[in-house]
This record gives sequence, structure tokens and C-alpha cells, in this order.
Amino acid sequence: MWDKLLDRFLTGMMVQDRLSVTYPDGATRDYGPDTGAQAHLQITETAALRALILNPDLGLGEGYMDGKITPLNCSLDDTLAIIIRNRYAGSLPPWMLMANRARFHMRRFIQHNAPSTARKNVAHHYDISDDLYAMFLDEDMQYSCAYFSDPDMTLEQAQIAKKAHIAGKLRLEPGMRVLDIGCGWGGMALTLARDYGCQVTGVTLSENQLATAQGRAEAAGLADQIEFRLQDYRHTQGTFDRIVSVGMLEHVGVPNYGQYFGRVAELLDPNGVALIHTIGRSGPPQAHSSWINKYIFPGGYVPSLSELAPTMEKSGLWQTDIEVWRLHYAKTIRHWRDRFDAHIDEISAIYDDRFIRMFRYYLTVCILAFEHQMQGVYHFQLAHKRDAVPLTRDYLYPADPLSPKAKTTPSAALAGS
Repeated sequence: MWDKLLDRFLTGMMVQDRLSVTYPDGATRDYGPDTGAQAHLQITETAALRALILNPDLGLGEGYMDGKITPLNCSLDDTLAIIIRNRYAGSLPPWMLMANRARFHMRRFIQHNAPSTARKNVAHHYDISDDLYAMFLDEDMQYSCAYFSDPDMTLEQAQIAKKAHIAGKLRLEPGMRVLDIGCGWGGMALTLARDYGCQVTGVTLSENQLATAQGRAEAAGLADQIEFRLQDYRHTQGTFDRIVSVGMLEHVGVPNYGQYFGRVAELLDPNGVALIHTIGRSGPPQAHSSWINKYIFPGGYVPSLSELAPTMEKSGLWQTDIEVWRLHYAKTIRHWRDRFDAHIDEISAIYDDRFIRMFRYYLTVCILAFEHQMQGVYHFQLAHKRDAVPLTRDYLYPADPLSPKAKTTPSAALAGS
């Protein structure tokens, strides 16, 4: 029964590549035209077959984690790329379309993310081990999209460029009060305090990240300029000249976008500037990955611009600039996966094979989402006043590298790195 249902599913879905599947009974069937890319999957147990039918996204990820679904004579990249491309090009059976619609409409309940729930969700991913993240991130522990203004940059250079590009958009001056919402391990806060002379308040819900960030500030002699707090953005008080939030909006959840942008508006000084950096979809909203929600980012969601725009409009803030980064995150995560694989012996000494397969699947599926789906990174520059920043982007790309404005450009930061 289950093999016949999967056969029907793949026959309708595979329209532009060739996917071969070896079933638990040893039979191999081919799907799609004998053109384009090719991949081969082996399914060793009927239970994995059943899981694929009931929830393809969750079933495929769990099957790979458990070693019950494996690529044969091809890479995980090859297999997932073919599946992603054909999922959107081909047709899905009615029961799968209904299940997808149900998950989409349930997202407001799944992503309620009250403060107590948000704290647990963050701990699930970020509090597992700083040592693990140190093995594949850059030296500054930037766990967000880097900015490859030069395609040949190293990961370290591209993360420096990212921070400098953001700093340029913030139009920083020494002594400014900056709020960093979702400050991670403190890299952005340290950069803004050390290189731009700002007074920075960083808030996070991760106890591991808080301890590491505080230790880094002490070691750098910046404890008098930076305060890190274990605090939900909804509980933050005060007024700030600048607000920056990098890679945190993805954890807010659809029901809370209005409150999020409302808090940014309340906390931002009347003359202030905010920069929100987030993964986003250029296509219509859709249900988030059930596998990602279960194993990687509980309560997480990649919003479409159409879901964010109404809440930004209601906040009363000007959208002074919106920039879209395409493929930068795919390049970033490829660097992460290369480093993850380079440290596999050390990682294997700490984690079991199932965890390692889970994490490699996570990195791979994210790379392919940015390469094959309508997914990128948005920069929303927001302000109360329409003239809070210059009226053109020229200030971000000065012609004279020796001009004062060049101090906040990626090229200047790289030259001094």
C-alpha cells in the first residue's frame, strides 16, 4: 500500500529530473524524464516509507537522520535539490495539498511564542553547546548571513563586511545608545562599542550566549560600554538612538509581528534609525518546514514580505530603505558546512551519529532553500522621520575611500582587518 502511494506521489511530482528509488522490498523504480540531474534514494524500512507519505518533509528528514533513507552513489545535495525543484514544478496528490494548507493555517497557533515559550525555543537550539558552534562559525561567532561584497572573500571577511554594512546603515556616532535585539554571542555589540564608540545594550534569551557575550565584553575591556541582558524584547524599556536586530525576527512568529515592530517604534528615539536583518520569502507565504520546527528552530518561521509590510506600516515607522540579499546566505552556510565537516572527528567525540546526520541535513536543506526557493535576506531600515538618513544610498558607497564616511563601509572595515 505505502509503496503504491509513494509511487503515485513521485509520478506526479517528478517532471524535470530523474529520481530513482529503491524500496524496502529491493525493487527500484525510476521517476521523471531521463534528462537533467539524477539522484538515487534507498528506503530500507516500511515505517520510513509510511512516514514519507504522511508528512514528506518530516519523514524525509527523520529517515535520513535514522539512516533509513540514504542517497546512493550521489550526494545529499543532489537528492534534495532534485526534490525541491520538482516539488514546485510537478503536481502533488490532494491529500498532501490539504495537509500543507492545514499546516499553513495552523502557523498562528504553532508560532504563538509567548515569552516563556520563546525562552524554551531558543534554549532548544542555542544552548546545546558553544563549542559546537565555535567549530563552524567565524572567529566572531556570527550565526547569521554574511555579506560577500567580493565573491572571493573568506567567511571572516564577509562577516566583517556584514557588520560594517549594517553599521553604515545605522549612521553611528560615538556615544550613541544602541539596542541589539537578539544579540547572540555579542559580536555585533562588541563591534559597535569597540569600533564606533557606542553604548550598547544587548538582549538575548539564551543563557549560553549571555554568559559568552558577557565574558567577551570583560576580556575586551568593554564592560563599561556594553550591557548584556537575559531579556525578552517585549520587556525591554528605555529609549535608544539606534536599534539593530540580526537574525532574530525569524523567531518572533506571525502572531507577534505587530508587537515586534510596535516595540521597535516605542524604543526608538524620535531621531533614531533601526536596522532589521531577517530571512524572508520573495514569494507568497507558505507553511514552514515541520522538520525544521521539530528539530532545529521550534516556533521559527520565514516570513514573506506581504506578512511583514502591514505590521511595519501600522508601527508608524518610515521604511527608509529595503535591501534584498540573494544567495549570500547560501554561500555563508556552505562555509559553515565545510567547517562542520572539517571538524567531524571532534564533533563525533561529543555527539552521536544521529545528531551529526541531523545537523548536516539542516545545513544542507538550508543551503538549497536559498539556492532553489524564493528565499533571501531582507534589510529593513526604519525611522520615525523620513529624513533621518540621507535621501540616496550614496553614503554607503563613497567614491573617496579616505573620506570620513568611508569609515562605516565594508571596504574600509576590511582594509583595517
